[in-house]
Amino acid sequence: MNTIELKTDLHNLIDKINDVNILNAIKVLLSKKTKEFDWYDELDSEQKKSIEQGLNELDNGEGIPNESVMAEVRKLYKI
Repeated sequence: MNTIELKTDLHNLIDKINDVNILNAIKVLLSKKTKEFDWYDELDSEQKKSIEQGLNELDNGEGIPNESVMAEVRKLYKI
């Protein structure tokens, strides 16, 4: 299969997809190949705000250590 045939097949497959999550995943995958990709750029303002809030909380010593979280998960799910 040559490049033109492969591109045509890909276009046809993408045209049949109606699931926005799959289309977004394809977009992310293709974006990685065409430019330096930063997933942060794909987030909406609320998601970015939440991340910034979490980082600020960690900077203020308000975080929960991973070991504590994992211990609670193991206890809760008996693993």
